[in-house]
Amino acid sequence: EALSWAHSSRLSGHAGFSRTLKFLKRALWWPRMERDVKEFTSLCDVCARSKASTQAPVGTLRPLPVPSRPWSHVGLDFVTGLPPVNDLDTILTVTDWFSKAVHFIALPGLPSARRTAELFLENVVRLHGFPVDVVSDRGPQFTARFWKAFCHLVGASVSLSSGYHPQTNGQSERANQQLGRYLRCFVSAQPSQWPKYLLWAELSHNLHTSSATQMSPFEVCYGYQPPVFAHQEPEVAVPAAQSLVRRCKNAWIKARASIARANARYSHQHLRRHRLGPSYAPGDKVWVSTAGLRVHAGSRKLAPRFLGPYPMQEVINPVTYRLRLPTSLRVHPTFHTSRLKPYVESPLLPPQAPAPPPACFLDGEPIYTVRRILDARRRGRGWQ
Repeated sequence: EALSWAHSSRLSGHAGFSRTLKFLKRALWWPRMERDVKEFTSLCDVCARSKASTQAPVGTLRPLPVPSRPWSHVGLDFVTGLPPVNDLDTILTVTDWFSKAVHFIALPGLPSARRTAELFLENVVRLHGFPVDVVSDRGPQFTARFWKAFCHLVGASVSLSSGYHPQTNGQSERANQQLGRYLRCFVSAQPSQWPKYLLWAELSHNLHTSSATQMSPFEVCYGYQPPVFAHQEPEVAVPAAQSLVRRCKNAWIKARASIARANARYSHQHLRRHRLGPSYAPGDKVWVSTAGLRVHAGSRKLAPRFLGPYPMQEVINPVTYRLRLPTSLRVHPTFHTSRLKPYVESPLLPPQAPAPPPACFLDGEPIYTVRRILDARRRGRGWQ
């Protein structure tokens, strides 16, 4: 009762360990008091739901395997919210994870899974052949059964990003950022001109040297750097086919080594700004961050920062987990470890009643599913 009063009462306001300990020492003392206060405050359910962490993000960097050739591993993503021009308001970005080359395709809105497959055949497979792996977010186009069946038929695996963790498809997100910067520089004064600059944005990206490969995407794919100006084209004989193949292979070997070094450098830099996260096992309970989840219609400022606790169902890899979530959440159960924090029970904490499931909202009012009617009474002409 003393711990609960010193930490959970309206007067104490769920303060942290140091403030709670000083507040409690004004009136009480007992052996190992500091240890008990630290345990109580660190495991408080209300604090776990309501407070955001001030520590470094959790989770180490897990780069995807380095491809062995151009266009064997590609990433897909959409850029939306552009001003409509002749019904065009969306861009499909296709990124090659080996050469860092991109294709930008203007679209009239978000396509269906079938239309996405058609665009993929017309703009990627037609030029570069079938890929081995396709990375994307969990948009409806990429989670549809048609898309998965299409990729299976062409021999490509489907890699979907973790829930609310776009870093999985980070190269596509980076290409989107560069595209946005390019268009803002040239069409901010005339937004309706953005479709005309799309091909130039693609060409500019593919001609510039990548920091990962130390070559331009064009050079990695085709073995030579095209001249920027006509007078730079040297007058030489057409090279033999064997020489062209040798030049491409040398470029691929150099690019693959550069990508491996860049991944190692990125992992080291990532570890400096992040901390190792806890390891979970099936059956463990965890809190889930509400950042990005559409589970509240009220004020986001006053909404809980975490939901749960929910049991762990499966360990997909050291930084990705699948949880057993209530169907009312309506979110994919796969989460990156940075979205989770462990739930620990302690005899110092009073027994907590299970939290109700997140409410759905109708006209701004929360509604819940009725599990059982306990009693009823007559009220006028109806029942209450």
